[in-house]
Amino acid sequence: MSLDIEQIALHQLNKRDEQTLDVVLRDTLLTPNAAVDEMMAELHRVYSAKSKAYGLFNEDSELKEALRSCRKGDDDFLSFSRAATGRLRDELAKYPFAEGGVVLFCHYRFLAVEYLLVAVLSSRSSMRVNEQLDVSSIHYLDINHADIVARIDLTEWETNPESTRYLTFLKGRVGRKVSDFFMDFLGAGVGLDTKAQNRGLLQAVDDFCTEAQLDKNERQNYRQQVYTYCNEQLQAGEEIALDDLSEELPPWNDKKFKEFTQEQGYQLEETFPADRSTLRQLTKFAGSGGGLTINFDAMLMGERIFWDPATDTLTIKGTPPNLRDQLQRKSGK
Repeated sequence: MSLDIEQIALHQLNKRDEQTLDVVLRDTLLTPNAAVDEMMAELHRVYSAKSKAYGLFNEDSELKEALRSCRKGDDDFLSFSRAATGRLRDELAKYPFAEGGVVLFCHYRFLAVEYLLVAVLSSRSSMRVNEQLDVSSIHYLDINHADIVARIDLTEWETNPESTRYLTFLKGRVGRKVSDFFMDFLGAGVGLDTKAQNRGLLQAVDDFCTEAQLDKNERQNYRQQVYTYCNEQLQAGEEIALDDLSEELPPWNDKKFKEFTQEQGYQLEETFPADRSTLRQLTKFAGSGGGLTINFDAMLMGERIFWDPATDTLTIKGTPPNLRDQLQRKSGK
């Protein structure tokens, strides 16, 4: 599966002091070669594997209009990237955590789909030993930890303008501020809510089991089937398809799961990305807070683990051996 680079531009944002980011703009597009191809293939792979949020352009998005002009041929890609880097600097300079980096704009094709990927890549230092066994320092792009990245599915945007999922972005490791400034730069708002779709699916599964009056074991088996299908889709990099999931599950009174979701108005998309943390709730109970972290298989509830909602108390019968050993050593028994 090849990735074909159409046009790629690099620019630089340098942090001069706490208040100032300087812009260094290239005068020409980057010429694709083996190193450039390898860099983009790695960036595409890393980005595709990460959990992303969905967005769509606002009506007054400057980037949207500039991109539209570029796509029409009214402006060239280099000029588009240079002007966009200036706007990115203006947005990024509003935040005290701004560190700058290499700004990348790449128009490429993958599996017959056109994309525009925009990223701010940080550099890292490391050491190398050359053929003469001398040690020297090197700088490299830290692609694996890139968190200021967005990608526009140009094919989806231009063929289905009502879509709520043609733009994706990473939320970043330092909280919402990263995604906030990047969304301001893009002139975009939140699109498809992946977590809401997954939470809606879980609610539909629980309600379906209740309607079918499944006993505890039947309910858990049903939830396990849903989890197995969704996790396989997640591992394969594919989306949850409601039709396919419905075919995997046994019907109730000749009513398939998808029919139930439509009748009850859960407003689930035909396909949507799997959210790992939400789906884990199908087979696990987990939570943390106040110095306490608890995680256990759902099937243990009512067998070895009991919750009293009146006192908000969990009773655990039979502790794990390693925990029991720590407790015995601590108590001296």
